[in-house]
Amino acid sequence: MNFIFSFFDEPAIIVGLMALIGLISLKKSVSQIVSGTLKTIIGFIIFQIGSSAIAEALGQLGPAFESAFHMQGVVPTNEAIIALVQEQFGMQMALIMAFGFVANLLLARFTPLKYVFLTGHHMLFMAGLLAAILTVIGFQGTSLIVIGSLLLGATMVITPALVQPFYRAASGSNSVAMGHYNALTYCLAALIARWTGNKEHSTEDIHVPENLSFFKDNVISTGLVMLLLFVITILLADTSVVAKLANGKNAGMFSIMAAMKFTGGFVIVLQGVRMMLAEIIPAFKGISEKLVPNAIPALDCPVIFPFAPNAVIIGFLSSLAGAIVMFLILPFTGLAIIIPGLIPIFFVGAAAGVLTNAQGGVRGTIIGCFVNGAILNVLPAFLLPLLGSLGYANSTFGDADFVLTGIIVGTIGKIFSQEGIYALLAILFVVFAGLQLKAKLSPPVKE
Repeated sequence: MNFIFSFFDEPAIIVGLMALIGLISLKKSVSQIVSGTLKTIIGFIIFQIGSSAIAEALGQLGPAFESAFHMQGVVPTNEAIIALVQEQFGMQMALIMAFGFVANLLLARFTPLKYVFLTGHHMLFMAGLLAAILTVIGFQGTSLIVIGSLLLGATMVITPALVQPFYRAASGSNSVAMGHYNALTYCLAALIARWTGNKEHSTEDIHVPENLSFFKDNVISTGLVMLLLFVITILLADTSVVAKLANGKNAGMFSIMAAMKFTGGFVIVLQGVRMMLAEIIPAFKGISEKLVPNAIPALDCPVIFPFAPNAVIIGFLSSLAGAIVMFLILPFTGLAIIIPGLIPIFFVGAAAGVLTNAQGGVRGTIIGCFVNGAILNVLPAFLLPLLGSLGYANSTFGDADFVLTGIIVGTIGKIFSQEGIYALLAILFVVFAGLQLKAKLSPPVKE
């Protein structure tokens, strides 16, 4: 169990294994197999290092942000709640992850949804959520593992499929998909951007005066925007909070360096993504030919960042604005007060920014991502009562699909008990069978 858990806890190894299988299937030379596999793993690790730098900088900004703007409530954090779940359901979670991945491969092989979900930590989080909720409903032992694995496998092909039309429009390619459990807000934000914006006015075409031409460099513009955000927040925060975060350093210099570390992480992410995609996309041709015809790797959300770097920052800031507005509204709703979690707000808002820009340009990105942030900051409040019944009253998930899945599965189980979950699986089976039948009856696409 520990080996299985460790394997799926290392997404770089999963991605590298997929590249290895693909390259072997393509009958590449030993040199090409070794090179392609290692470059895929290293590229993913570079991407992880950049993501960690961003998360660390935002983790420092978070407490200062709460202090500066006098926020009190529950911060939605996937890592915090999954640590609690793991203590009670560690073995079940590991088994659901392992067999859920097998279910993903089978669904990709035998249905038109050809997505292979490779974002390891999101697989872990969803497996933990399902293990906890299904146990409360009454599932145990083999039935818990089987039902959880089937539900996990289903989400691993359905969510990338929902986002793919918008991802394809943003990237200009169908070779990669989004393996990130925020399909709900990605799709809603993109649709709102389409209805309210104009994609002819792209965020990447924003006019910059000649004497401010350095803003055209997305690295510089990202650094300056984050510098402004960090410095203002640190200046407004309580001095005791800042002193604790700065750990003896000058507060001004701490805020400057934190902003620069964030920007450095952003640059590293872009480089890692480019390196990984250069290797894994050709390798997946081999998997397509041998294991899963026309397989499409579903990767973590930063994979889309390079396609519209300006939209990344605009999407983040607009999502943050939407989350803050919703935070101010929540006290009047009777729901739990959710504090904007800067880490999910950045990553989801940034990815949504690229997706919305392709649908509605600058205006669509601002409006769509504002709604994205508002949803991200209200939806966890609806899951909190259910998690409270599990003993996790002070924490909740931060990504929309975790929350939505928890609400759906938990509500069905509460109302209809185990029979409701079996009915849900039956409905999913009918949907997958219908998609397969439709694919078989559809005329072949002419080249």
